[in-house]
Amino acid sequence: MRIAFVIGTVVATMKDEKLRGRKLLLVKEADLTGKPTGSPFVAIDTVDAGKGDIVVVTEGSSARQTVQTEALPVDAVIIAVVDSMETEGKTTFSKS
Repeated sequence: MRIAFVIGTVVATMKDEKLRGRKLLLVKEADLTGKPTGSPFVAIDTVDAGKGDIVVVTEGSSARQTVQTEALPVDAVIIAVVDSMETEGKTTFSKS
């Protein structure tokens, strides 16, 4: 699993039939303070996340093991919205 920052949405009118009705979000891996790093990638949203949220993303075969994504052609899925993160006894991120 990875921590990521939601930077936007993806609209695709032409897509695999199994993805119809699924919300696609554009995310970037985030550091321990919630700041985006790395290259953007697309993840299926299963928890009603939105732009600016810090989220937990799972990838690969694990991405197809949620109730909403079982047997779907997905490689990344958002499974949680982060409320806070603590590292070595210090709060590094807290949702306002």
